[in-house]
Order: sequence, then structure tokens, then C-alpha cells
Amino acid sequence: MVDSVKIQSEVYPVLIGLMGCGKTSIGKLLSKELGLKLVDLDHYIVEKAGKTIPEIFAEQGEEGFRDLESEALAEVIGKPVVLSTGGGAVMRAENRALMEAHAPVIWLKSSLEFLANRIQGDKNRPLIVGRDALTTLQQLAEIRYPYYTQCADYILHRGKLNKAASLKAVLEYLRSWQYEQHGDALSADKGTYNPLDVIEPF
Repeated sequence: MVDSVKIQSEVYPVLIGLMGCGKTSIGKLLSKELGLKLVDLDHYIVEKAGKTIPEIFAEQGEEGFRDLESEALAEVIGKPVVLSTGGGAVMRAENRALMEAHAPVIWLKSSLEFLANRIQGDKNRPLIVGRDALTTLQQLAEIRYPYYTQCADYILHRGKLNKAASLKAVLEYLRSWQYEQHGDALSADKGTYNPLDVIEPF
């Protein structure tokens, strides 16, 4: 446990970023620290549709999946949860508007080379099946990065930070955000934090 954290005001983070950036893993830790349920939007869609994401893509195409994604986002965002979105959730203007209206939005950013090594060969990611992961990520980044930048209240450049260090950085941001928004803060002793103290793979 990184800190003893207790919510004093509405702080329901939304995590964005490319596939493989750690939204689900960091989201799990963050939900535990904040005492909130984690909703992985892709998992939510799968449960609601009764089909896997590859099956949805095969039957309805990417546009059909994006329709389901937009519906799911509208149902979940703003509720007392930590929300981990899919990498392409920022593509639609209505989704971005929802995210911007329900801050804080946190972009987990890692190098494309690192992400490619993590996801290459993952058959549950239809956008990279049968393709070179790095090339695909480069193409996606060119399109999506401007939207991530538009939506994000905070960008965490993960680099070589492990999960614990990434979590601590996010918590420190959320304390600052809550203080600015509500005049109070997440109740925990910040202490001192140097991300260089915890340079390990995550």
C-alpha cells in the first residue's frame, strides 16, 4: 500500500493511453488506494455484448465496436469508479467531451518501442493481429496523441517507473487536483518522492 488515502471529495479518475500502457494494472492499484471500484471499459463492453472484442470486430467492424464503446462510456463515466478506457475511446468527439466534463483524466504514456514489446502477438488486440506492433502503434500515436493531449489533465511519462512509482505519482497529482478543485486534499502524508528511486520494469 503506497499511502493511506481517503476520499474527501468526488475524485473519480479516468485513465487514457495507448494499448499496453498499463491502464488496467495501474487502475487496479489506484482503485484499491481510493476505495473505488475499477471499471475496465473494454471488459464492460464484453460483458454487456456477451462477445469478445475480436468477435465484435469480426461481426460489426471497428465502427460497430466504437458505437458500443461510446454507449458504455456514457453509462459509466462520472460514477464513483476508477475508469480505465480503451486506447481508441478518445477518437469520437462526444467521448472526448464526456471525459473533459468528468476530470481528472490521466494519460499514461510510455515509449512506443516499450509498448510494442509488451503487446506484440496479443490475439486479444484486433488492431495488431497479423501486423507489426510498432508500426501500428506509430500510426495510432500520430492520430490519437493530439486527442490524448486535448483530454488529459495530467500526463504521466512512465519511462522506467514501476507500478508502485507510477501509482504514487498519480496519487500526488490527484491530491493536487482535488485541492485546486475543492480546497481540500486526499488525506495522506505526501512525504518526499523521487521517481528515480524506483527505476524498475513494471
